[in-house]
Amino acid sequence: MAHFLSPLLQSPECAHVLRNQRTGQALATALETAFDSNTRRRGLLGRDAMPAGSGLVIAPCSSVHTFFMRFAIDIIFAARDGRVIKVRRRVAPWRIAAALGAFAVIELPSGSLDESAIAVGDSLQIVAA
Repeated sequence: MAHFLSPLLQSPECAHVLRNQRTGQALATALETAFDSNTRRRGLLGRDAMPAGSGLVIAPCSSVHTFFMRFAIDIIFAARDGRVIKVRRRVAPWRIAAALGAFAVIELPSGSLDESAIAVGDSLQIVAA
């Protein structure tokens, strides 16, 4: 069974957009991936901020921490089919967030989700930009 991250795997050199299928709203227009153990472990460590419109997709993953980070982030936990399981807004440094059954985590700049109508149960879609 293909998962919602398949477009990122099929054409990693291409730019992609993360959308909420229910609203059609773009949640991130510049996606980075963390699909291997080194990039998953590093995550956003060492950065001072995330640019607006960016997102980091971490998979497989069901929990993240913000230890040693310098800024807060918004987090979406998604199932294998792209269904939103949990949403956490403005997660400050030195915190842990997890969602049972999550297949992927999408980290976004803090405040990104305040502008969206994302809700548990929505479906995420990744499309070529």
